[in-house]
Amino acid sequence: MSTLLQPLPHRHVLTLPTAPAAVRVARETAEQALAEWGVNPGHPSVAPALLILSELVTNSVRHASPPSEQVTITYAAGADCLAFAVHDRHPCRPRLHGAGTGGRRSGGLATVMELIGALGGTAVVRGDEDGRGKSIWITLPL
Repeated sequence: MSTLLQPLPHRHVLTLPTAPAAVRVARETAEQALAEWGVNPGHPSVAPALLILSELVTNSVRHASPPSEQVTITYAAGADCLAFAVHDRHPCRPRLHGAGTGGRRSGGLATVMELIGALGGTAVVRGDEDGRGKSIWITLPL
């Protein structure tokens, strides 16, 4: 994934109310953006990416509202990399690695991390400068 060190040429940002409909709209927007960018919908990273995106937006809807009235999704892609971020204004930063009981992950984030690992991708939580929100950035190879 050499493009990770360079800006990705394709980018789209979507801000939605932190409500259940956001999950469907975020996924449909991803499918449309990927198609416009010429990403093969049959590529092995695309279906897992859509599942990961849906899970992360669902988590924002379930756990961040309130205080976060909106969720912002950033979609990006390059020749060999797909990236997206889900941002909300809830201060809690989830532990992506080792979450769960007894060192075992459970639930949606466990599935997210297993998919990312199996595809050779990365996941990072970045807090807002004011400490009142965070973004979860996902990168996957194309």
